[in-house]
Amino acid sequence: MPAYRFEAINAQGKASSGFVEADNAKAARSQLRAQSLIPLQVSQVAAAGDATGGGIGALLTRRVFSATELTVWTRQLAGLVSSGLPLERALTSLAEEAEHARQRELVAQLRAEVNAGSPFARALATAPREFDDVYRAVVTAGEQSGALGAVLERLADDLEERQALKAKLISAMLYPAVVSLIAIVIVVFLVTYVVPQVASVFSSSKRALPWLTVAMLGVSGFVRNWGWLVLVALAAGAGTLMLALRNAAFREQFDAGWLRMPLIGRLARGYNATRFSGTLAMLAGAGVPILKALQAAAETLSNSAMRADALEALVQVREGAPLASALARKQRFPGLIAMFARLGEQTGRLPEMLERAAQQIGAEVQRRALASATILEPLLIVAMGVVVMLIVLAVLLPIIQLNTWVR
Repeated sequence: MPAYRFEAINAQGKASSGFVEADNAKAARSQLRAQSLIPLQVSQVAAAGDATGGGIGALLTRRVFSATELTVWTRQLAGLVSSGLPLERALTSLAEEAEHARQRELVAQLRAEVNAGSPFARALATAPREFDDVYRAVVTAGEQSGALGAVLERLADDLEERQALKAKLISAMLYPAVVSLIAIVIVVFLVTYVVPQVASVFSSSKRALPWLTVAMLGVSGFVRNWGWLVLVALAAGAGTLMLALRNAAFREQFDAGWLRMPLIGRLARGYNATRFSGTLAMLAGAGVPILKALQAAAETLSNSAMRADALEALVQVREGAPLASALARKQRFPGLIAMFARLGEQTGRLPEMLERAAQQIGAEVQRRALASATILEPLLIVAMGVVVMLIVLAVLLPIIQLNTWVR
């Protein structure tokens, strides 16, 4: 049953707005009149999956829930359901408490689907952009097991842990990135403006300029004359790479090469392994069949080479191989996952062991990222200082040379 957004006034002339569920707009108006309301405007709430119209619209339109908002919303829903409140009433409460109109519309649409008899997971499938496959799989398992509240609590915990890991990695790399950007801007300004201005003072001199000044003037001339061409070439190269990455075979080779890089590759490998093992642990703990859990966990991997390995492991598990053996054959996954998976299969505590693996790998990724950032920061400052020193020397050497000639 679709949901309708309405604006109406009562007999006293007081305005009110909200949502009603009805078969059509006419039935929605009849419901409002039965409540002694005079409808002013009644419009159907679009399904969340169609709200952006797809294509370019979906790319330009902001998602209804940000990562943080989705976590909070899931936590609130889990608390209401765990307290014994029916799902329909819990969704009604969340719709009324939503701060943004788009969130109210989305929750109202979910409530309408649930009232029409659809399972909650199927209602979530009407908004695939907001609730991914893993989210829906966990909700499905919670509904089938009759422990939806507990499963939603675990899902909220997983979302929080995933955000915390991502935030720590971003914060560790943010300072070096900002320092590098500022250094590039300063160096380009000095080379393209300051050096030519100072060097022009000595252009009338018949004496040869110091070799460092000559070299710096050469660099300055190249940047001023051909800098735009370099920028165009970089932009064209980036565009070509983005187009090439749409090819699945090239993307897998590119991601495999990315994993072989000394520092970034290890961080990417650890981050993806943490997501994979954490998602697999959550799904298995919620009661999702291992094959379906493996499929969903593989889809969370941003690295296509590791995703291909996970899907190959899925095929081997489907053919009867133990999960630990299937993962052990994949060199791109840390051996810690296979070791804990084997221990979990032997003890019957696979979700718990996979969760421990995710925690240990995640902690190692954070440690490496922070250590790398700690080392990288002073190195960038020293490198910037050396470059600026060379530019300053290129400017000062002709002045020192001129003083020598005067004497």
